[in-house]
Amino acid sequence: MSETTLKGKRVLVTQAGDFMGPVLCEVLEEQGATVIASHADITDPEAPARIVAEAGTVDVLLANLAVPAPSSRVSDVSAGEWRDTFAAMVDPLPRLVQAVLPGMREQGHGRILVMGSASALRGMKRASTYSAARGAQLSYVQAIGVELAPENIQVNLIAQNFVDNPTYFPEEIQANPRFQERLQREVPLGRLVGAREDAQFAAYLCSDAASCFVGQVFPVCGGWVNR
Repeated sequence: MSETTLKGKRVLVTQAGDFMGPVLCEVLEEQGATVIASHADITDPEAPARIVAEAGTVDVLLANLAVPAPSSRVSDVSAGEWRDTFAAMVDPLPRLVQAVLPGMREQGHGRILVMGSASALRGMKRASTYSAARGAQLSYVQAIGVELAPENIQVNLIAQNFVDNPTYFPEEIQANPRFQERLQREVPLGRLVGAREDAQFAAYLCSDAASCFVGQVFPVCGGWVNR
């Protein structure tokens, strides 16, 4: 991929210090983008509009939204766990989209890419809250993707799992022999997807070369969803 793939593009990255944020910002800048890295608390209902207003008109919204995944049994999921997870990963999404749309419509183009999870594509034990929230992201992207495509605004989602990142796979987990055994057992690739591999694909989806994708969900999980 050329270093100038995103030259001249202004890309807003939310939750830039967490999940895939740091490596996304690094790779996007290498590709020539002007990156607006937001570290604001996205759960504040007023935050999305404020973040976008401060960023100004952007060509790309990269919605990087994540929280540590709850692992409650379905019978133990509390109302607070459910509410807090959706407040962090689902509620900010339409607010962000509604905030960037006027600018994208005015300039006649735009990209919205959500960093989601493959947990929405395959059942996982003790992940009902998290998977439901990620599933809501997925369905939202599919719906608005087809709605906004005629306006030259492409909306897509990367559904990832077993990607090297500090939120879900910190060093202490990766160093655990039981995790390595699980990796070999569950992931056909036999390893974590590299953070930069994931980020480079995200950069491609943000580029003009990826103009044909509409409301699509791209699994990036080393084949985990195929097992």
